[in-house]
Amino acid sequence: MEWRHSGLPRPAQKNFRVQKSAGKVLTSIFWDQNSILLIDYLPKGQTINAEYYSSLLVQLKDILKEKRRGRVTKGVLFMHDNASANRALASQKKLAYLGFQCLDHPPNSPDLAPSDYHPGLKKQLKGCHFSSDEEVIAAA
Repeated sequence: MEWRHSGLPRPAQKNFRVQKSAGKVLTSIFWDQNSILLIDYLPKGQTINAEYYSSLLVQLKDILKEKRRGRVTKGVLFMHDNASANRALASQKKLAYLGFQCLDHPPNSPDLAPSDYHPGLKKQLKGCHFSSDEEVIAAA
């Protein structure tokens, strides 16, 4: 709807081209001060629940043993966000079983979550269009 004088002709209708999106790819990334340790792409049609997240924690523990051999002697300080799968009792029990000491995630702390707030990380993919999830994963 628009306001116009009754004697004026209607403006031409603009049709916008809609380009089909490849969809969304949910990625879990685990890193330490040195590098990225684990990248996991959630399979289509699944959601991250406590069981899935716990399996990622086991994978992370194995990777830590392999990549940080001899350097992880006093345990692991672990910080994750407050997603429901992370707060679930099963996830908390798995963290304790694996020997990870969980740190609280303070709200509104951009210095502690650089992947959420760092502008350079998203710059590479800005404006890109992908036709499949595989293209998105390869670009990321």
